[in-house]
Amino acid sequence: MARASGRPCLTLGYVTEGYPDHWEADVVLSDGGTAHLRPIRPGDGEILREFHGRLSPESIYYRFFSPRPHLSDRDVEHFTTVDHDRRAALVATIGEEMVAVVRYDRLGDRPETAEVAFLVEDAHQGRGLGPVLLEHIAAAARERGLRRFVASVLPENRRMTRVFREAGYRAEQRFEEGVIELVLDLEPTETSLEVMTAREHRAESRSIQRLLFPRSVAVIGASRAEHSVGQTVLRNLLAGDFTGPVYPVHPTAVAVAGVRAYASVLEIPDDVDLAVVAVRADAVHEVVQQCASKGVRGLIVVSSGFGEIGEEGRARQEELVRLARAYGMRVVGPNCLGIANTDPDVRLNATLAPTMPGRGPVGFFSQSGALGIAILQRTAERGLGLSTFVSAGNRGDVSGNDLLQYWEEDPATKAVLLYLESLGNPRKFARLARRLGRRKPIVAVKSGRSTQGVPIGHAARALTLPDHAVSALFEQAGVIRVEDLSELFDVAQLLAYQPLPAGDRVAIIDNSNSLGLLAQDEAVALGLDVRPRIDLGPRADADDYEAALAAALDDDGVDAVVALFTPPTIGGFDVRVPEKILRLAAEARKPIAATYLGTEGMPADLRVAGPDGMAAEGSVPSYPSPEDAVRAMAYVIRYAQWRKRPAGTTPNFDDVDRHRARGLVADWLDAGGGGPVEATPKQAAELLSCYGIEVADGGDAHAVPTRIVIREDPSFGALVSFGIADETAALLDDRAHRLSPLADVDAAEMVRAIRTAPLLLGHRGAEPVNLRALEDLLLRASRLGYDLPEVARLELDPVMADATGVTVREVTLTLDRPLGPRPELQPRRLT
Repeated sequence: MARASGRPCLTLGYVTEGYPDHWEADVVLSDGGTAHLRPIRPGDGEILREFHGRLSPESIYYRFFSPRPHLSDRDVEHFTTVDHDRRAALVATIGEEMVAVVRYDRLGDRPETAEVAFLVEDAHQGRGLGPVLLEHIAAAARERGLRRFVASVLPENRRMTRVFREAGYRAEQRFEEGVIELVLDLEPTETSLEVMTAREHRAESRSIQRLLFPRSVAVIGASRAEHSVGQTVLRNLLAGDFTGPVYPVHPTAVAVAGVRAYASVLEIPDDVDLAVVAVRADAVHEVVQQCASKGVRGLIVVSSGFGEIGEEGRARQEELVRLARAYGMRVVGPNCLGIANTDPDVRLNATLAPTMPGRGPVGFFSQSGALGIAILQRTAERGLGLSTFVSAGNRGDVSGNDLLQYWEEDPATKAVLLYLESLGNPRKFARLARRLGRRKPIVAVKSGRSTQGVPIGHAARALTLPDHAVSALFEQAGVIRVEDLSELFDVAQLLAYQPLPAGDRVAIIDNSNSLGLLAQDEAVALGLDVRPRIDLGPRADADDYEAALAAALDDDGVDAVVALFTPPTIGGFDVRVPEKILRLAAEARKPIAATYLGTEGMPADLRVAGPDGMAAEGSVPSYPSPEDAVRAMAYVIRYAQWRKRPAGTTPNFDDVDRHRARGLVADWLDAGGGGPVEATPKQAAELLSCYGIEVADGGDAHAVPTRIVIREDPSFGALVSFGIADETAALLDDRAHRLSPLADVDAAEMVRAIRTAPLLLGHRGAEPVNLRALEDLLLRASRLGYDLPEVARLELDPVMADATGVTVREVTLTLDRPLGPRPELQPRRLT
């Protein structure tokens, strides 16, 4: 396919000890399939020959600039013998076959420059292998001290030219002797990172789409025993009227649930897109191999007996995921409830749940299989419609992050619900949630508040942050974190069918003084701006409600309405009330939440019926108590305010010397033997000076002592915390927490987020401190922590803040070798 270096030099390379296994990675390709990348090995000669034999003459010519139908023994030895430094190569494999290779050869006269060459098998061209290989070989080259690649491409090889041009690196191009010569600077740029992120998004989204829109489904382990796992999934698929063929797989049965069965997935005569695996855990490995041979594109493993049972099961789970990814398949599970898609073009219910909600605008991800059945039951009881549902179980492969990628572009999903027991990649979650949240709300329940532990079987580490800090990071990303499942549904039914409010001014309309006061008290307690309450009295009829509601909706001083209606103590009530509310709600641009006759969910009387009878946009949610209605509205108001807030910018300071800072840190770690190093005050001050931060005495007698801490968290990466530096604040743990690097709006929020912020703003007539100077210091310190993952902990304590500015009085600094560069700066990979 591609020739991207000069004519090959066939001098033998050198092998050094130390195979770089950290270069291995599973990756998602642009069509949603997967591949495995790894360094080439001396034993790869045979699969290299087979790979070369499948190439077209055109691809060979583009790579070698001449015909080369066969590789000689000398060629094979040269290409497979590398030292992973001066010469390195990565191969992409799917199953047992090599499908692509990329290599670099360091130039002897330019030790920081290397020639780079790609070759992708014809059958796999157009799947994004070239771009992802370039990301990984560039990262490997940077690790080895290389700063640029040179490449030679024939003009007619437009596909490979495009790979280089669209990568986002700084590049130079010239045309010599009929060949395009390209020079790429390997330092990541803002553009290259944006390109990488966009490609990751498209690939991971496509991989989930393949799972949710299968053309055919096989149920492997479809037992004839009633209520067995396999038969339950099969019957749910059939009862849900899946639009494609369903194939039961049973070793001996002729038919299961009245559908012809096959002894093996390999015996099914047609293609199979999705396989639901419901066999014993020790039989899953063989089933996965058969699915790979059949060309199955995705697996739903409902079988238990994996990570949740201990070390043996965890090893079995890791092998399941490794094998599936190696053959191009994503895995939901194991030990999961299954997946569902209510789209009428597919009507997929590949779950164990006896009840499936109807069609609606909500996407739901649940890590718990056991809880998933109850969640779906409660969703259906409330009349809340779902677009898609995924239960990840042990989350061996597919995670909530994958679903966030998919739901961002899914036109059928208006709001996202998450039930989380662990966070596999918290920093990526925050990045994706922040981006998605600008378009669609995310409501999450995160269990484990008291322990921050991880359920047995989950492929994730326990969080080390206190729960309130995790909540702060969710808030920074725009995630609506609620207390429990009831609040999850309360907020969801408002977001799904009502518009977002423009502000926090709430009108309360009631026909019961008691209910109205309860709503008002709750609204005030939650910090909402309550307009004068409209108490219509117990004799209010539909016309009274219509007039009051219309007036509130037309009032420019009202952003949202809570309508309370309870039947009068004596006599009947006007049955036209819900009709009036619904008519006005359908035309309103302000959200309405109701407490209507104590009902919960989307009652028929307040429902705008869609084509299938499910609630549609404009339906008014009802809550059993006024406090519930107000609480749900408050969550939505806070989210709407976050969404309206400018995203802010992360400043680039002209006076920051990153190169010098990195050199200092490297020297100090080398001198300390590479382990944790406690820097001296002089060293700490020298490092801070690289970021324009001065350590000095100062601050007047009325200055407010504050404290800034930068720490490297194993799950979230660089974190910033801020608070007042005194014992009371420490006892109350009054700290604001954010992910680094901070945007300007993050820094402004941090200094105002702590409960003791009035001390900074001019408490009891005191002169306010210089907030801009404090924010600038936060921005610089957070940038330092992000740029230097070796900074294990940096404490600026105290920082004296007064009206004239800020003074850093003391600093302590701990350095340590990081686990690796920032993941967001590294090539994309599945974790």
